[in-house]
Amino acid sequence: MPGTTQPTLFIPHGGGPCFFMDWSLMGEPADTWDKTAAWLRGLAADLPEKPKAILVVSGHWEEPVFTVASVPAPGMIYDYNGFPPHTYQLQYPAPGSSDIARRVVELMQDAGIPIRVDVRRGFDHGVFIPFLLAFPDADIPVVPLSLKSNLDPAEHIAAGKALTALRDEGVLIVASGMSYHNMRAFRTPMATAPSAAFDGWLTGALGQDDANARLGQLAQWSGGDAARNAHPREEHLLPLMIAAGAGADAPGKRIFSDVVMKATVSAFRFG
Repeated sequence: MPGTTQPTLFIPHGGGPCFFMDWSLMGEPADTWDKTAAWLRGLAADLPEKPKAILVVSGHWEEPVFTVASVPAPGMIYDYNGFPPHTYQLQYPAPGSSDIARRVVELMQDAGIPIRVDVRRGFDHGVFIPFLLAFPDADIPVVPLSLKSNLDPAEHIAAGKALTALRDEGVLIVASGMSYHNMRAFRTPMATAPSAAFDGWLTGALGQDDANARLGQLAQWSGGDAARNAHPREEHLLPLMIAAGAGADAPGKRIFSDVVMKATVSAFRFG
């Protein structure tokens, strides 16, 4: 149906189970993550229609080759440490989808991109933490896709391009990471100016009308303003490459931004 093509999204998934605890326990204001949480709760209302399924790429899953999960009832992966006990009881009972996983394999293979299937992988916190807010009914099938562990930006952009057809099939592609992810600088003045500089550069690069220029600059992201301060290791940025590749028909728009723990953190939408 015309007008029902899904966008692609790059969202911040926060720090550990941050939306489901008193953040003052971590030495920060209790409302540290409230603005991000409120934005995530309103995310679904801005979609053209309820997605048939969600393909999610988390910065917390890397494999030697791209890997898609095909699990009927994914479990939780509590890949965070030192948080309150109740945060290890959080559950997100959304189903998986073997049909969508097969379609991902088909599209990637058609593009000549190696891919494998994982029949055990559950939802890491880059999936279930933001989705508990954004899609709280847990009634949309969710299929995780890994990063490729070489973290090559061009390969991730190409993977995104290969998956573009999913958008016309009712599948929402969500890249879950952080636009700023320097764990040593968070909470310190060392994060403030560099995070703003990188955010400005990233917003400008993604907003270019020319797709070749936009994706070419993104592939060379490490040359951006304060790039290596923002991402000493780029696993939390690489999901964006898949979202940008799949949404290459339109510039990226910054749809959310906040200063959290002295760092600018943003979200982007394509389409």
